[in-house]
Amino acid sequence: PRSVVRRQHHKRHCTCTKEAKHERRFEARIGVVGSVHADRIDMLLLFETAAGFGLFKVLDEGKVREEKDLGKYFSTSDGANKLVKLKAFSKFDNTTDALAAATALVDSKLSKGLKKFLKKNVGEETLALADSKLGSIVKDKLGIDCIANGSVLELARGVRSQLSALVSEFSGQDLSPMSLGLAHSLSRYKLKFSPEKVDTMIIQAIGLLDDLDKELNTYAMRAREWYGWHFPEMSKIVTDNVDYAKTVKLMGTRECAAKTDFSDILPEEVETELKDASIISMGTEINEMDMLNIIQLCDQVISL
Repeated sequence: PRSVVRRQHHKRHCTCTKEAKHERRFEARIGVVGSVHADRIDMLLLFETAAGFGLFKVLDEGKVREEKDLGKYFSTSDGANKLVKLKAFSKFDNTTDALAAATALVDSKLSKGLKKFLKKNVGEETLALADSKLGSIVKDKLGIDCIANGSVLELARGVRSQLSALVSEFSGQDLSPMSLGLAHSLSRYKLKFSPEKVDTMIIQAIGLLDDLDKELNTYAMRAREWYGWHFPEMSKIVTDNVDYAKTVKLMGTRECAAKTDFSDILPEEVETELKDASIISMGTEINEMDMLNIIQLCDQVISL
């Protein structure tokens, strides 16, 4: 019947249409992927050492962007050479240049030497570096696209572990003494040219002295108040807190003042006045336990 033929024809037409749409979608997908790979830009890793700046070409960018454990590729020198390759190296002329470059990197600044090195060796590539702030400066001043993330940090750690194998100039050399010397120079520089830290230490020292003065005054006032019940006239005669404490410790109760030599502590006229006042003092008697506690307070004042 005609109706059956029409249904079969319509079914074949729909099937062809679906297959055509599927083919077009597949072709479009291939075109998109192809354009992504066609527009892919190489990646360069900026790596700083105690001897100079190194620029490494990343041979397999996909592993850097996708892999989470890049350390396994740097377990051997062969694995490291398959992932990165040295493109350029700028060696420092002397320790002064190395210190200036290291100081600029610590402060996230673009030094003249690094700027010249990047201008000369980086073109359309993407620059991978550890410091995101420095990456922003490089992007603004040189127009170089930069990337800084956890994968880049892990890649830099791997390069550091196989540096002697990746850089022919370092083959068979121990870089530890060079790195240690630069670290010491940088530490001395930061200590010498950091006025904020010096000011902080001075402020803390002044604060500590103020705290000690408060403690000294507290102990001295306690000793004067406690011993004043026994010998009240002494507070006006001996005004210095340390001399007061030394006198009390040496004398003990006021009855011993007449036979005690205060020449090492008090001037002669003060000593005479103190002995005269002890004879006619209006203070109360004091027991042995109170006297021991007062002497302990005096020891704290003298030690402070």
